Amino acid sequence: MATDTKIAQSISSTDTSGSSFPRGKNILAVASGKGGVGKTFFSISLTHALSRMGKKVLLFDGDLGLANVDVQLGLMPKRDLNDVIRGRLSLDKVVQRYEDGGFDIIAGRSGQASLSALPSQRLAMLRDQLIELADDYDVVIIDLGAGVDRTVRMFSACATRTLLVSTDEPTSLTDAYAFIKLGSAAGMSKNVSVVVNMASSKTEGEKTYKTLLKACENFLRLSPPLAGMVRQDPKVKETIRHQTPLLTRSPNCDAAGDIEKIAQYAYKEMVEEAKSLLKAGRG
Repeated sequence: MATDTKIAQSISSTDTSGSSFPRGKNILAVASGKGGVGKTFFSISLTHALSRMGKKVLLFDGDLGLANVDVQLGLMPKRDLNDVIRGRLSLDKVVQRYEDGGFDIIAGRSGQASLSALPSQRLAMLRDQLIELADDYDVVIIDLGAGVDRTVRMFSACATRTLLVSTDEPTSLTDAYAFIKLGSAAGMSKNVSVVVNMASSKTEGEKTYKTLLKACENFLRLSPPLAGMVRQDPKVKETIRHQTPLLTRSPNCDAAGDIEKIAQYAYKEMVEEAKSLLKAGRG
């Protein structure tokens, strides 16, 4: 396991900045204020990119009740989160290997209302098991549900950093702003970075980010950093239609290169934050 990750995992799971919620030190959450922005596709591609960087990665489908990571990868899981919720298996027993991508997956259960309406105590137990399981990996990616409900807030709070995916659509930007605002109220504002997806060009992507940034600076006094942009690319629709990862089917396309850059940025930011927390804990 990488030295940087060992540093990250040596930190207590309690945030030394004073927040009371448990936090993992090698967990990246992927969120969106609304659906339809390509969040799950991005989560899968980010996981694959990190795996190709030589990292041991787990992709956790945290969209409880509306899971579709397995669908996008063409998988039919024999075990999933429903087995954990019902007490049949522990979380580590539902981990499945996705050999084509070189990473592990914990699948959700689509259409299972009981998963999306878990009591807070059960949800907290699931979160704590995930933080413990993260010790076996260099990075854990959580594909959160869209929106800002209780499940999304809890899993975002336990992440080292959250990557917030938005597009240039006004509704997407409005909901992304709402996510940051609610995160700020919960003390999570310093851990959010922005990903602009489906950007028609680099210039337009920067314009989209600056629109969101200006609103955050004017009304929240916050400046969430830009993790990167993923350009519109016809190869993305092809790969989703064929239920194959982008970096497998079209590794040299524009979108693939953009995601690989974001993976490098996100991993570096995660490790740096873990180091700073370790330093603060020793102080």
